[in-house]
Amino acid sequence: MDGSNEPRAKTLKEKFGEKILQAKLYAGELNVWVDPSALVEIGRHLKEGGYTYLVDIVGIHQPKNAEKPFALSYILHHMGTNQRLRLKVELKEGEEAASVTGVWKTANWLEREAWDMVGIRFSGHPNLERILLWEEFNGHPLRKDFPIEGIDTGAAIYPEIYPEGGGPVKKKEKPNA
Repeated sequence: MDGSNEPRAKTLKEKFGEKILQAKLYAGELNVWVDPSALVEIGRHLKEGGYTYLVDIVGIHQPKNAEKPFALSYILHHMGTNQRLRLKVELKEGEEAASVTGVWKTANWLEREAWDMVGIRFSGHPNLERILLWEEFNGHPLRKDFPIEGIDTGAAIYPEIYPEGGGPVKKKEKPNA
């Protein structure tokens, strides 16, 4: 449902104008799409306004959107009002999102997870490296195009942990009929 008349959305639109792309209400919570170039500025404004808790950053691969196949959803919580707000940005292939680690310290960990699992890079991040997988891992497993049948994950560089043949799932051969 359209959320542009929700008071928080109206306030953001008045302050940031065209940088606020759209607002929607879903399950009673406000979702605001913003221009990626204004993400840090809007985040700082919201934190000063009471959204001090960055709950999560969700990296999203949306391959059906050819123009902007990646998105980030920043889930914010206002402790005083017990309200949540989601800031959303959509990104082109290869486009980086600005790091919000200078706004919320917890973003350090969350941005690293979005990089590791989906492959979204963050400009200005103090130490953008994999957090759940090893540096030589091939690919980003939460992308929709990641093959479920397995790939060469790069596990061969750890022979003491992964035995010969470890890593990719091998297809079973069909019995002779």
